[in-house]
Amino acid sequence: MSTLSIADALAYRGQLAALSDSAELDTALLLCYCLGKPRSYLYSWPERALTAEEQAQFQALFARRAAGEPIAHILGYRDFWSLSLAVSPASLIPRPDTECLVERALEIIRDQIRPQILDLGTGTGAIALALASERSDADVLGLDCVADAVALAKANSTALSLRNVRFQQSNWFAALDAKRYQLIVSNPPYIDADDPHLREGDVRFEPRSALVAADGGMADLKHIIQFAPEYLHADGVLLLEHGFQQASAVRQVFSERGFSGVETRCDYGGNERISWGVWRHE
Repeated sequence: MSTLSIADALAYRGQLAALSDSAELDTALLLCYCLGKPRSYLYSWPERALTAEEQAQFQALFARRAAGEPIAHILGYRDFWSLSLAVSPASLIPRPDTECLVERALEIIRDQIRPQILDLGTGTGAIALALASERSDADVLGLDCVADAVALAKANSTALSLRNVRFQQSNWFAALDAKRYQLIVSNPPYIDADDPHLREGDVRFEPRSALVAADGGMADLKHIIQFAPEYLHADGVLLLEHGFQQASAVRQVFSERGFSGVETRCDYGGNERISWGVWRHE
């Protein structure tokens, strides 16, 4: 087996071109993981030869990525917001577009003192942890129906030393008491079971329960909108992520339930991705 240099290893990215739209980054991250070095090192020392151990590890990990396994599962973490989060097959891998929801949530609570925040379907805890990290005065509760996801979110919270966020197991609102919140956020399952994209890319390795919803992907969105008012303060806000083609339908459900100020915002790709409404009633 010929010895690879760093430049040789980076050239493996060509083998990922048809699989990943971030082939160069994926290859660099795998190489950084094997070398224990930052990305800047790769481009400063391209001629440096890999040791036999480093080369064997890199080629083994690269083969997993080339077979379609998500880079986050291979590395065991995903960066989200300003946080590095442990990930596992028990939950959805946090997506960059979900940071749009975090941005809007922070705008909503900007002028609130000690806001009470509920995150439904928390998964890795990404949204809850991002909000808790930005607002140390907030009281954040994350819920998920999957026990392994709750354990993962708790582990992430501990690793980040965030003490203003809690996680517990619940099927949406089922385990809650009568407490009310200024803000409820959720990135629920919203993909139709027949969507062909479920057979492509990273989603093949993620739990379908975190991706797929009945009623053309609308069932969980409708459920949350229907019952959220029971847990919102007057003038509280419900903020949801949804599919780009669902924005109009989601706004209609918000309005029919009695929410006001219903709006939608696009994600970084220009797709309608998050919608929210204000609950004016007591």
